[in-house]
Amino acid sequence: MKAVINKDLEFSLEDKINWDCIEVKDGQFHIIYKNKSYIADIVNLDASKKEVSLLINNRYYDVVLKDKYDDLLNQMGLDATTNKKDNEVKAPMPGQVLDILVKAGDSISEGDGLIVLEAMKMENIIKSNRDGVIQEVHAKKNNSVEKNAVLIVFE
Repeated sequence: MKAVINKDLEFSLEDKINWDCIEVKDGQFHIIYKNKSYIADIVNLDASKKEVSLLINNRYYDVVLKDKYDDLLNQMGLDATTNKKDNEVKAPMPGQVLDILVKAGDSISEGDGLIVLEAMKMENIIKSNRDGVIQEVHAKKNNSVEKNAVLIVFE
């Protein structure tokens, strides 16, 4: 897992050689990094967006967490930020539709699950990247879809 505070400050949570982290109490951590001591408090955590607000030594930081799958989607040009206001939800990769979680007319919020897609031997929940109302569901349960196939259309 990688934490990205801004374009100039990026660090890996798996880099155990350069840092030591101990949870002092619930939501508060003591970190030693490059021979410096830091107290970090989790102020806000949005797991669905992989965003964390931290208070580190009395300074606020907004952190975006990325893992190898986020990096892979970014390399493929399929990261969620590239089509934030798109009226269509497209398959990020080829796969099989295991379940459809919405139907036409449903009101949904950003982050709501829409479709369960099996791809690369993993079940992936395709989530909404916006608030809206479902106009059409093109995906069919148990059907295979190709990369960029339109799965859902918003009004």
